[in-house]
Amino acid sequence: MAKLSIEDIPLKDKKVFIRVDFNVPLDEKGDVADNTRIVASLPTINYALEHGARVILASHLGRPKGKPDPKFSLCPVATHLKKLLNPVIIPPVVAQGQDLPIIPPKINVIMAKDCIGPEVKALVDSLQPGEVVLLENLRFHKEEEANDDGFARELAGLADLYINDAFGSAHRAHASTHGITKYLAIAAAGFLMQEELKYLSKALEAPEKPFIAILGGAKVSDKIGVLENLLDKVDSFIIGGGMAYTFLKAQGKEVGCSLVETEKLGLAKEIIDRAQTQQIGFLLPTDSVAARECKPDSEAKVMPSDHFEPSWMGLDIGPGTISSFSQEIAKARTILWNGPMGVFEIPQFSQGTIAVAKEVASSRATSIIGGGDTAAAVKKAGVGEKMTHISTGGGASLEFLEGKTLPGVAVLRDK
Repeated sequence: MAKLSIEDIPLKDKKVFIRVDFNVPLDEKGDVADNTRIVASLPTINYALEHGARVILASHLGRPKGKPDPKFSLCPVATHLKKLLNPVIIPPVVAQGQDLPIIPPKINVIMAKDCIGPEVKALVDSLQPGEVVLLENLRFHKEEEANDDGFARELAGLADLYINDAFGSAHRAHASTHGITKYLAIAAAGFLMQEELKYLSKALEAPEKPFIAILGGAKVSDKIGVLENLLDKVDSFIIGGGMAYTFLKAQGKEVGCSLVETEKLGLAKEIIDRAQTQQIGFLLPTDSVAARECKPDSEAKVMPSDHFEPSWMGLDIGPGTISSFSQEIAKARTILWNGPMGVFEIPQFSQGTIAVAKEVASSRATSIIGGGDTAAAVKKAGVGEKMTHISTGGGASLEFLEGKTLPGVAVLRDK
């Protein structure tokens, strides 16, 4: 999926509207608690600055319901971004007679009071090359999510050209991801967007074999589209998390009080049968770590998948399953993983997810990790740097893997 890139267009002296995904968690003091998404956009922002652009950054944060709300202001993000763009440089000791080192000038990051209006327009027009303005939360206006034409036109009026580097929002047809492109001559992809499209497209179009998809999370209904779209592409599925118990139940196994989507049992059986007919591996847990309640202090024990006690529920994959999943992962040359193997937020139910993360990290395969909980699980396991690609978009990556067209990608110019 070749889209026009920020590298393909002249930026000098241009006002460049970059849609970023700065929807980051804030701590109790209102500071940025996890800067992963901000850091992921730095290559695009720095490239634009280095090439003489006047940079306009736009994002949403949280769900302010279409009106200003101070707790969802992007001000803390602007403060954090300024620190990232201006790292502390300790001058080296210079011997007598040597030239002093050249220290780059500080990058000015200006926080706008709004994202549209005469005051914002004047602020943007006064920007100098190498300066950055961060617009206030786009979702302080209900017109953003409504993809309102007038709002999109006003956003476009701030800039000369458009770059989308917010893959995590690319599945939404909002004013800043979709409508704005009607009013700017150039709409291209940033480096983060390019990376996302590169790896996810490769998984769907030309994966190196064997290709294994690891799917977890709570519900089968969340992954139906991915399962069906990948049936003709993968060599095997590894199924964990709460969704596994719907498949086990569809095979006629008693799973106690484990999460089961009764209305999806027929579909689950159909997917298992299709996989078997197409000679695709379909690995389900052979044992589980179970408890009566999903609480940190609950008594837990290992139960085989074909002999659950009635009042117990599966909350993680067991040691036997970890072993069989690990053997399958070791064969892979491409791995796509979306969804944890259990309730990994609780330590005693996190071992399966952590074991799978470490196995994927140590494999020889190209590893593509879905965003959201899967990215958080990989980070918790301490193996994030060993993965080939970790997506920044949970919902966007899911829809892409389902084979859906993402509105924020479709509007970018093809090469």
